Amino acid sequence: MIRIVLADDQHLIRAGFRSLLDAEPDLEVVGEAATGREAVDVVARTRPDVVLMDIRMPDGDGLWATEQLVERPELASTRIVIVTTFELDEYVARAIKAGASGFLVKDTEPVELIRAVHVVAEGDALLSPRVTRRLLEQVADALGGPLDDARLAPLTDREREVLGLVGQGLTNEEIGRALFLSPLTAKTHVSRIMSKLLARDRVQLVVIAYETGLVRAGRPD
Repeated sequence: MIRIVLADDQHLIRAGFRSLLDAEPDLEVVGEAATGREAVDVVARTRPDVVLMDIRMPDGDGLWATEQLVERPELASTRIVIVTTFELDEYVARAIKAGASGFLVKDTEPVELIRAVHVVAEGDALLSPRVTRRLLEQVADALGGPLDDARLAPLTDREREVLGLVGQGLTNEEIGRALFLSPLTAKTHVSRIMSKLLARDRVQLVVIAYETGLVRAGRPD
């Protein structure tokens, strides 16, 4: 059973998400919050697998709440999905640096919402959907930096190639096709890169790809 907490100051949004998610046999909403501070308290108490976190909330917004939760070692296995709108793009770079594992828009299709919860709960980052790629493109400038060879030094040439493709939002299957590898081999490379760079998850690899200059806005490498 995948346990979920909903954090949004709009009751109708929470009610709609709860109705949709609770209808799935392997999903269970175990808590709700209407403010950032309440979200931190509810998540700390229930320790869910996934948090659907709105950004605009009173008493500590979703960005603040995400930062607070990611810092807690006992919540290392809890994954946070930011529920946002395109008007909030200026906050997304900070959110993924804080440790968010993916993004959804509030009017996302029900099947995509359910898929997102499963993907994140399984330990993957929600990077492949069109909306996340668009968000990554729009915040890439905020993450960009000069090429940092020292930080990338632990990686082999092949691993640098894979990291560059992860930074562009490609899935393991897409990376495999691009580099003529099997999806399993691509996944193995990604796991090794995460270990070498001490990355929390796949989203953090995207952050590193931009921060080190391996991938730049508008110019895939």
